[in-house]
Amino acid sequence: MSFGENLQAVRKRKGLSQEELAEILAVSRQAVSRWEMNEGYPETEKLIALSAALDVSLDHLLLDKAPPEEPSANQAAPVNGTGRIMVHSAHTQAAASCYKFTCDKILLPSKKEPKFALSGVDGHSFWGDSHVLLGWYVDEESVQKEIREIMSAMERGEFFYLLQYDVKVRSRGLNIEVAEG
Repeated sequence: MSFGENLQAVRKRKGLSQEELAEILAVSRQAVSRWEMNEGYPETEKLIALSAALDVSLDHLLLDKAPPEEPSANQAAPVNGTGRIMVHSAHTQAAASCYKFTCDKILLPSKKEPKFALSGVDGHSFWGDSHVLLGWYVDEESVQKEIREIMSAMERGEFFYLLQYDVKVRSRGLNIEVAEG
């Protein structure tokens, strides 16, 4: 089979549309379509991202050398198969489809300011990861617990996660502080 046929077969087996795969890779749907019709190849960075997103080896995609492993009966396969989850905060009104999360410590916060922030990575480019601020936290334990809960939801194959441990904040000029109540 050709690269395009391999890509299409694996994408369909993972239950992804061309548009969903394009969103994961931060490319256009037309780019994925061209690849599947053997009208070109993705750049090396995108090939590696394709391999990771579809959980197959580059050998399988490019050379059809090894069939992709199917999960065994006692292995849980992710339900959504995208490696992403939509994270929403009721406090900040932030919502983003992310695949990686970081705990960011606020440098020199005042007594009323939150001490930590949760950021999600929603894309990657030549310039690096694209971070989205998702929520504010009063302590590191809360943000780490949130990250564990998000990762657990991803492992269960959930598409959506509502932040549970973030705090409401209000702006005071250029500063923010934890809102009471």
